Amino acid sequence: MRSHSLSHTSQALANLRGIVILIVLAFHSVLAYLEWTPAAGAGFAQAPYIWRSFPIIDSHRFFGFDLFCAWQDVDLMALMFLLSGLFVWPSLTRKKIWGFLRDRLIRLGLPYTFGIAVVIPLAIYPAYRVTAADPGVSAYWRALLALPFWPNGPLWFLWQLLALNIAAAGLHRIAPNAMVSLGRWSATAETRLGRYFVILLIVSALAYVPLAVVFTPWAWADSGIFALQFCRPLFYTVYFFAGIGIGVAGIERGLMAADGILARHWPRWLAAALASLLLWMALTAPTMNGGASIGVKIAAAIGFVLACATGCFFLLAVCLRFATGYSRLLDRLSVNAYGVYLVHYVFVVWLQYALLAAPLIAVIKAAIVFGGTLVLSLVTTVAAQRIPIGARLIGVPPRAVATS
Repeated sequence: MRSHSLSHTSQALANLRGIVILIVLAFHSVLAYLEWTPAAGAGFAQAPYIWRSFPIIDSHRFFGFDLFCAWQDVDLMALMFLLSGLFVWPSLTRKKIWGFLRDRLIRLGLPYTFGIAVVIPLAIYPAYRVTAADPGVSAYWRALLALPFWPNGPLWFLWQLLALNIAAAGLHRIAPNAMVSLGRWSATAETRLGRYFVILLIVSALAYVPLAVVFTPWAWADSGIFALQFCRPLFYTVYFFAGIGIGVAGIERGLMAADGILARHWPRWLAAALASLLLWMALTAPTMNGGASIGVKIAAAIGFVLACATGCFFLLAVCLRFATGYSRLLDRLSVNAYGVYLVHYVFVVWLQYALLAAPLIAVIKAAIVFGGTLVLSLVTTVAAQRIPIGARLIGVPPRAVATS
């Protein structure tokens, strides 16, 4: 079925998928140009391995990118987990548990394995070259193997999403009515949105605040081939299962209805998102140097929870209100979003590396990186669909490729 024959809600969600991948590309494209990053990264083999977050650090900076990345860091990944949960229930009921698990292992596990084995080593090679005495491939490979972990880059999302899908299948096996009950409660958001929102805040705060206070909001752990941000796995679990509940209730009605309560009040969610983001930033600033009191840390963590929820609801609301029509560009992005996500980091980092010595302002460099990454990622994804193994990696059935 082509996107322009979808219902208003389904079309809005398809368009949102395209918008989200644009935000992901923009987020990674500007990371080299943030004001608050250090003047230069440490060596490739030196802790704290800052290149995991900032593979390339350019001397040209723009503070506006800091604000953009702060906003996206607050709500983008939670929204992606929520959207991923929306269609778990229909897939589980259609394919049954073992069919669902087999599909998810192929859909998520195989691309993750390929990504960390091929895509990420290609992507972070420039991060090695900027400080290496020997920039050769063989020296890079030895340095990579000598690390006490295997880099994930942005592909950590895939293994955590796979783990949550397995957990959902296990829950359905143990308690078949649990998701039905979750869907029944989620359906009440249509008439009692305030209560739904408050409960989401409470549950997500319980999942996030204690871990953020103990481990800080910034600490990551790398163990073998898995990367994990200490404070957020349970938080993402809440949003993933919130998505499942909404999907069980039905995306065409209730919270996700194109003419529903969320879409109608999008200006309120915009105001709430901006206000809560500013509140979180004000509360977080004193914690950046590590000297804040426990009370300030707790307040900052609660501010994060509030900013994330309002930001997610705003993005959903504005798409449900204004993005219900067919767009050829967003359709192309939506269809190819998974493949673009899988390969884009290679182009981001190499383009940032290529522009290091260019006498251009940060905004121009970021625009070149973003535009180049978008085009090259789309071209790579479309080309991969012509190869059976490539189609399998990005989740396109070979038959669909043959008939296209």
